[in-house]
Amino acid sequence: MRGVSAILELQRQRALLVAEREAEREEFRRQTETQGLGRKVKRGDCWWPVGVGRSYYNSLNQLVVEVSRSEDTEIEHNFEYGRQVMFFRVDASDNITYFKFSGSVSYAQENRMVIVVPDGNAVADLQGHERVGVQLSMDEHTYELMLRAIDRVARAKGNRLAHLRDLFYNHSKTEKFTFSPITFPWLNPTQEHAVNEVLLAKDVAVVHGPPGTGKTTTLVEAIYETLRRENQVLVCAQSNMAVDWISERLVDRGVEVLRIGNPTRVNDKMLGFTYERRFEAHPDYPQLWAIRKAMRELRSAKRRGSDSYHQKLDRLKSRETELEVRINNDLFNSARVISCTLAGSASRVLEGMKFATLFIDEAAQALEAACWIAIAKANRVILAGDYCQLPPTVKCLEAIKGGLARTLMERIVQSNPQAVTLLQVQYRMNDAIMRFSSDWFYNGQVASAPEVKYRSILDFDTPMTWVDTANLDIDSHEELVGETFGRINRAEAQLTIDTLQQYFERLGRHHVLDERLDVGIISPYRAQVQLLRRMLRKSAYFKPLRHLISVNTVDGFQGQERDIIVISLVRNNDEGQIGFLRDLRRMNVAITRARMKLFIMGDSATMTRHPFYRKLYNYIKTL
Repeated sequence: MRGVSAILELQRQRALLVAEREAEREEFRRQTETQGLGRKVKRGDCWWPVGVGRSYYNSLNQLVVEVSRSEDTEIEHNFEYGRQVMFFRVDASDNITYFKFSGSVSYAQENRMVIVVPDGNAVADLQGHERVGVQLSMDEHTYELMLRAIDRVARAKGNRLAHLRDLFYNHSKTEKFTFSPITFPWLNPTQEHAVNEVLLAKDVAVVHGPPGTGKTTTLVEAIYETLRRENQVLVCAQSNMAVDWISERLVDRGVEVLRIGNPTRVNDKMLGFTYERRFEAHPDYPQLWAIRKAMRELRSAKRRGSDSYHQKLDRLKSRETELEVRINNDLFNSARVISCTLAGSASRVLEGMKFATLFIDEAAQALEAACWIAIAKANRVILAGDYCQLPPTVKCLEAIKGGLARTLMERIVQSNPQAVTLLQVQYRMNDAIMRFSSDWFYNGQVASAPEVKYRSILDFDTPMTWVDTANLDIDSHEELVGETFGRINRAEAQLTIDTLQQYFERLGRHHVLDERLDVGIISPYRAQVQLLRRMLRKSAYFKPLRHLISVNTVDGFQGQERDIIVISLVRNNDEGQIGFLRDLRRMNVAITRARMKLFIMGDSATMTRHPFYRKLYNYIKTL
């Protein structure tokens, strides 16, 4: 009976996922047809115009082409490894025509990208036209992977996947190994307990890490200790950035990591442990490259029908396969950790591989279906993250109401609470900043480490300040702008810049530079972020300080921290409407990015109609 209920729930989830895919298709179609080119460029979803550079076969035998942008280079873009892209050309009358092929990003820097394309005809098409551009496309591939994963889990019978499915969907007791706990003097008691719970778990363990509690440190230690017992583990996360972060920390710990896919930050350290770079650094690679080149030349020759052509091609193919297998065996046998995104775990190079343990970092940001892609390769699963921070992105209202955004981590916390360890000591924030978050989101269970409890930039400074835009003499109402009706508040944006300048003047600019105090300006609204970036660029005062200041959405600051955080809430209306600011997990992320000083810019009359913001406003007033 239990198995049947799990399968019914999976089928329901599949239907919600299909609805989400259809909603995203419709939104993409609408944006492609109606959204102006300039708007797409400003959103970071498009480069136009681009220069089309050289094309070549990479070490994975994929044909790639380089493109670069020379305009709008200060705009942060959203291109990264694995993202699907479309190419287009713009004629003299500014009409847009899309090329009939698509590609995927191999890696992207600030102003240069390498894109996998289907064949030489695609390259010729691109190089044969001027005024060419590239934009992000709908990612059908990941949806297909997730749907296939759900089907595989629903069909599973009498195997480990079926056992984990039934365990996660019911209140069955999880099993544990038995051995004496290990002490880790460099960890705090809850971190030490979490590592031991990971080692003891036969089926599943959850490390719940509130902001600043050393979740990554704990996870790295758990992986390191697991590798004393197992030869190799699989480490995944939803985003490339999260995979990069945990991979880099493991490399720093001395662990041999093989990263499947390319990192978001393209530098020698990060590239050094990627599969692609290691593959082409292998001693057998020059021979393999020569064989592949010979095969391409043979295929382009005109004597395809002859027996000698087929015999020669078969010999080359056989030798190519032999070398590929040898190189892959060497790479995977020497790696202790295989790291990739959840979708990346379906990569061809991991086909048929099984792992005793799968670690999923930032599990609270991943759709359940994405987790099952990787879980199919593992005997047991360890999830780490915080479901009180950013949830997975779900755009379809029907899917949201149906519970598609409910993560596997939340499901396990509910069905198997005994498998969960909460990290309870935070090392990031002044205690006043953390205390509000701890009380509201974590039942007051998170405490501050003594060394950060009273950390501040100025003596006797108030750690949190609410700058009330209701006190402005000028109109500070929000407004809708642009083709997508982005939400901005011009008066609040100006007040944000002025408040930061006044604080810097109070500190002294030389002090800010000498101490390298870093600042994050956060707004939940992308249009406000773009407005703040423009204002910051135009400010003569901030010119020598700009390298210390970053402006982004809440999502853009996930996993980061700054000495000073300024949050622009934007909402200011007579009806008290606050839109998606009702999702309090976003505010938890925004507030807890600050180490020493937090400014909140907001209209108290609008915001305090909601109990959370009323409590936050009153809390700050008591400091």
